[in-house]
Amino acid sequence: MSNESQGTKNISILVPCFNEADMLPLFYPALCQVLGGLTAYEFELLFVDDGSSDATLAILQQLAQRDARVHYLALSRNFGKEAAMLAGLDAVQGAAVIIMDADLQDPPGLIPELLAGWEAGYDDVYAQRQGRPGDSAAKRLSSRLYYRLLRHFSAIPVLADVGDFRLLDRKCITALCQLREYERYTKGFFSWIGFRKLAVPYDRPARAAGHTKWGWSDLVRLGLDGLTSFSTLPLRLSTWLGLLSAGGALLYMVWVVVKTLLYGDPVAGYPSLVSIILFVSGVQLIVLGIIGEYLGKTYCEVKRRPVYLIREKNF
Repeated sequence: MSNESQGTKNISILVPCFNEADMLPLFYPALCQVLGGLTAYEFELLFVDDGSSDATLAILQQLAQRDARVHYLALSRNFGKEAAMLAGLDAVQGAAVIIMDADLQDPPGLIPELLAGWEAGYDDVYAQRQGRPGDSAAKRLSSRLYYRLLRHFSAIPVLADVGDFRLLDRKCITALCQLREYERYTKGFFSWIGFRKLAVPYDRPARAAGHTKWGWSDLVRLGLDGLTSFSTLPLRLSTWLGLLSAGGALLYMVWVVVKTLLYGDPVAGYPSLVSIILFVSGVQLIVLGIIGEYLGKTYCEVKRRPVYLIREKNF
């Protein structure tokens, strides 16, 4: 077992924040109430401000003045939650880290169960959603379809209905910090690194205040990142799609020639010709789009820019 065998165990709580000024006054007391009952541990509370445009950073500064456990790290701009999590993982000092959001959809009351799984010897104790009353029916349906598609496409099994809310042992933190990819899909990284995993089921409550920062365009982008980060199957499928369309066009051409030779019928006219051109052009654009997704990721990686930049921190 990797956790400390003697004395009080140090646990880090990592909370990425983006425009959470409405939620922090609710989240912080709820978190402290749970942590107050866990006397066998010492906690570090690390908040990563991902370039917020509201009073998030000012609130974190006030919390840090009142509570020595509170550390904050402000990024120079909004780099996205994936980069904010990496910044936090690079900075945490605990023997384990618990990653959670500040919107109270990751209930602090689940922390004792995560710690119990870690004490039992598991390295990655993740919270798995059983119900999502705060999400619309369309979002729940699209989530189920996406994870089913991802399981078929990805060589690495990505867990369904599992977000970032989890406890990671120090060895998992070290492994994740070695993955310095610019285009990040951390949910896939959690599966890729392996280690002993344990699921803790829970019902995900609705957001307590404010509104979600994830629009449909962000979710689609994240979904594409998941599909292209851990599988080359879309490229293989595009090859087969091109072969099928070319084969179909060839068969149609043979049929037209044979029909003309045998029956003297004129070559098919304008409507059929336009239909074939549009179909083949559409297939080409789809294939080019898939190739472009992978090429764009390669372009971003070869520039070797840092994943994030720090503007301010209090530790």
